[in-house]
Amino acid sequence: MGAMAALGLWAAGAARLPGNAFPRVVAATVVTAVGGSVDLSGDAGPLARTHAGITAMPLSVTLVGTLVVAACFLRPLRHRAVAGARELAGWAARIAALWLLVLIGLALVARQTFAVDLGNGVLGAIGGLFGAAPEVGFAARVPLTVLFGLLWLAGVLVLALLVAPGAPLPARLLRWREPVRPAAYAMVVLLLACVVVGLVVALVTAATRGRPADHFAVILLGLPNVVWPMFTIGLGATWNGRVDGPFGLPMPRLLDEVLRTPDVSTLNLGTLAEHDGRVWWLVVVDAVLLLGAAFLMAARSPAGTPAWRHAVRMAVALLLTVLAVCAVGRISAHYGLSLLGIGDVGGGLSGEVLLRPRFWGALGLAVLWGLVTGFLGALAASRSRRRAVRPWA
Repeated sequence: MGAMAALGLWAAGAARLPGNAFPRVVAATVVTAVGGSVDLSGDAGPLARTHAGITAMPLSVTLVGTLVVAACFLRPLRHRAVAGARELAGWAARIAALWLLVLIGLALVARQTFAVDLGNGVLGAIGGLFGAAPEVGFAARVPLTVLFGLLWLAGVLVLALLVAPGAPLPARLLRWREPVRPAAYAMVVLLLACVVVGLVVALVTAATRGRPADHFAVILLGLPNVVWPMFTIGLGATWNGRVDGPFGLPMPRLLDEVLRTPDVSTLNLGTLAEHDGRVWWLVVVDAVLLLGAAFLMAARSPAGTPAWRHAVRMAVALLLTVLAVCAVGRISAHYGLSLLGIGDVGGGLSGEVLLRPRFWGALGLAVLWGLVTGFLGALAASRSRRRAVRPWA
């Protein structure tokens, strides 16, 4: 995770930050990637006021950490069908103890303060007159980072047991393996397929439109932050957002154009199509991916399971998946500076980035898509099984 964050921040130009801040920014990025809490702060003296805050997860870093931790947890348990709850808890406790030390170290390192250049405008003149030297910084909250980091780890380990086809379970939970594991596995494959599609598009864009460093920064830090919300938009969901000031979202230029408005913008297929009609292909891509996931789920389920039951399981699984995407895909960041009541006078010092979903609409559409694609995927899997058995009849 540290290597992924470091490469992404280096591509974004963070290595040029003053005060040897790069390692501390990397630590802060990893902290936010596992759900930790990083506070932004400002100090501009008695004559000024600053306000800042950020809520975001660099999901590329999160995804890499999830895959690595899950693989390390499952490796000693492979080639077994059943494992006792005490044994699983023992392996989880070993990982948690090491992870706790890592979290504490990251939280202690993730803190830095930077001076803010007021420029040569009105703010600079007033600041020089009164000796105001604004500063902005960040610092991780150690208790909250440890708490949310451990909760993230627990979620990863539980998800690994639910998803991995060969992962052992306690004997009491074996009856839940057939109804839960195929659906969970299909949803993870679906999300990873979205990332692969987004990666291909990002690489082609980087090769054809220039500024490859910016594109690689997005890939290494926030590719799922782009592709997973776009997946929900392809289902028909709506997000609200705004980009203001010198800051921006790690997203394609199309999204930045739609969101850079005076008021909060609506982000859906209709508003995107006004700028580029090709976004309607999102619906086709989503349909193909969902049908593939539904077929995979049905193929991994016991033969003879009714199609309606596959449809219900697919709907529930997709509902939970879209809920998770909406929860982790939200972004909220703002920074402002005012001096003697004058804020952002010619200095470009204030900014806001906002991205939030309309939950209920997204969840309702997920259920509808899940029912339809789950039923069709079950029919396709049933026909595939019959064709496979027919030569032996």
